Amino acid sequence: MSDLNKLGLAEARDALRKGDVTSVELTESCLKAIDEADALNAFVHKTPEIALERAKAADARIKAGDAPSMCGLPIGIKDLFCTKGVSSQAASKILEGFRPEYESTVSQQLADAGAVMLGKLNMDEFAMGSSNETSVYGNAVSPWRRGNDDAQLTPGGSSGGSASAVSADLCLAATGTDTGGSIRQPAAFVGITGIKPTYGRCSRWGIVAFASSLDQAGPMTKNVRDAAIMLETMCGHDPKDSTSAELAVPNFEAMLTGDVKGKKIGIPKEYRMDGMPAEIEKLWSDGAEMLKAAGAEIVDISLPHTKYALPAYYVIAPAEASSNLARYDGVRYGRRAHLAQGDGITEMYEKTRAEGFGPEVQRRVMIGTYVLSAGFYDAYYNRARKVRTLIKKDFEDVFAAGVDAILTPATPSASFGLGEMTEADPVQMYLNDVFTVTVNLAGLPGVSVPAGLDKQGLPLGLQLIGRPWDEGELLNTAYALETAAGFVAKPGKWW
Repeated sequence: MSDLNKLGLAEARDALRKGDVTSVELTESCLKAIDEADALNAFVHKTPEIALERAKAADARIKAGDAPSMCGLPIGIKDLFCTKGVSSQAASKILEGFRPEYESTVSQQLADAGAVMLGKLNMDEFAMGSSNETSVYGNAVSPWRRGNDDAQLTPGGSSGGSASAVSADLCLAATGTDTGGSIRQPAAFVGITGIKPTYGRCSRWGIVAFASSLDQAGPMTKNVRDAAIMLETMCGHDPKDSTSAELAVPNFEAMLTGDVKGKKIGIPKEYRMDGMPAEIEKLWSDGAEMLKAAGAEIVDISLPHTKYALPAYYVIAPAEASSNLARYDGVRYGRRAHLAQGDGITEMYEKTRAEGFGPEVQRRVMIGTYVLSAGFYDAYYNRARKVRTLIKKDFEDVFAAGVDAILTPATPSASFGLGEMTEADPVQMYLNDVFTVTVNLAGLPGVSVPAGLDKQGLPLGLQLIGRPWDEGELLNTAYALETAAGFVAKPGKWW
């Protein structure tokens, strides 16, 4: 078989079980694709030795008949996950040279299941960004192009390297993290599937923290079935993470029947934004029609506090970031600035952070420190927390009224060119999260499914939001939508 790197997780797993292919062959095919794709800047720390060693071990496990679903499947790991002995920088200069002596729970669970780590993937610095332009490694580049235009496009952020790598078939799947849309927005931009599970479903232990009450890990895959397979391995209770839920993890793949007859799908009127492109509007109504044709009931719903979600998010997330990033001081690990004669500890902190953090991270730390300061705590942070409670209640009311899932656009536009959203107005960039942040604020599961192309040939995604802990049902609805949409477009290879 040629082009083994183009397989999805389910196809590769079945081929491995039949003996049609070995994990070493799959891994070598991906490693070759990675080496030819430096123009995408998706993989920033390559680990071919670890990959081949794990692939050989996986082949032995499969031969012995002791192989979970993920065994032998080559994947990429976002640079936010600590990986033992392998650089884990969160795409920041301040963590230069940091090689942890431990493994994050999620990457350990994947390794224990026999998954093969190909390397670490590019991302926005400390996961702060929507376009993968804040990385110390430079921009990750989308494998997609607009028509015959050579302009480089963003793969979205912060999990831009993961999105680019999966879409370009450099790996079979990848891990991502989602604090305000960082799995779902990049997945929509590059035509792949990405799911953010319920807050607490996947352990956060060993993942470099951005905003602890919002961060959640999830899989980025080529289709919904693959998302179900990988998510099951990534989930589970972890005593090392106090927010991790002690709940049984169902067999998500077994729940993919595609039957949505009688399910109620809500369409929130507040998501009809002013100036929304006609293509996004049409995609949304087409998606609703597809689910209706599959037997679901489409109902109009109201989530009245939606308009406050972005402002609340951009108070809460930076506040938590300023608290989490205080640990980077040049004392214990990572980079330390060069000090002049007579410099004390305060100068060391100041110089290290000024050198180590990029402009976007500095901006968010400053905002966060400001909203947590004595005079402004109640005016900003406490008020944002109250708004968050109201947003969560909006969703609770809708689900209590019998709605099974909510359908919205995933992004307000298709992918844009790198450098098009300039530094001049960071708020323009923040608006990219308009459809996704509510899900993080409410701790709900959300999935982005590719559903069509815009007139320039770029992918557009739809988002489904589910009840808490109901990832199985949500994935099944996503599976029905994916089947109806029949999205099979791939980027033309230019790299």
